[in-house]
Amino acid sequence: MATKVYIVYYSTYGHVERLAQEIKRGAESVENVEAKLWQVPETLSDEILGKMGAPPKSDVPVITPNELAEADGFIFGFPTRFGMMAAQFKAFLDSTGGLWRTQALAGKPAGIFCSTGTQGGGQETTALTAITQLTHHGMIFVPIGYTFGAGMSEMEKIKGGSPYGFSPGNVHRRHHKEAQTNLCLISIMLIASYK
Repeated sequence: MATKVYIVYYSTYGHVERLAQEIKRGAESVENVEAKLWQVPETLSDEILGKMGAPPKSDVPVITPNELAEADGFIFGFPTRFGMMAAQFKAFLDSTGGLWRTQALAGKPAGIFCSTGTQGGGQETTALTAITQLTHHGMIFVPIGYTFGAGMSEMEKIKGGSPYGFSPGNVHRRHHKEAQTNLCLISIMLIASYK
């Protein structure tokens, strides 16, 4: 039976959504993994989003809290806002009180990916502050660590990640396809190994 991994994200301008799609492509290459993309509900009005220059939302389904319980594991993604997850993702997690009360997500593995506007724009603090959400649900945080060997310490290329998770800085200006693909695959394989 396939491991069901939900890739749940919030994206204002489409950058995090592109990363989520990359992770899904990686997941589809891992045997016995069934990955599904979900986006969390938007909290801003269409008027405000229009003033911000945000593109229309894609047709990726919007997840509800109860649908989280159907997954075997998760990879959560969001843009960084001042060193933390975007408010839209936090609002969604705040709506999962019923799942928390029954501990419906306890023991399920979860990884994190985020995107920032700059290379040092708070990737690690975003992951660290997001871990508290997982902890209260009894979920198992699955970092990528340094599982990809010398990949993190190699200094010749800019990488998109840290031991806490996949987190390219300045993703809308640079696209490091090879490094991103490798980190995405590692994330999926680690989540899938918990089943």
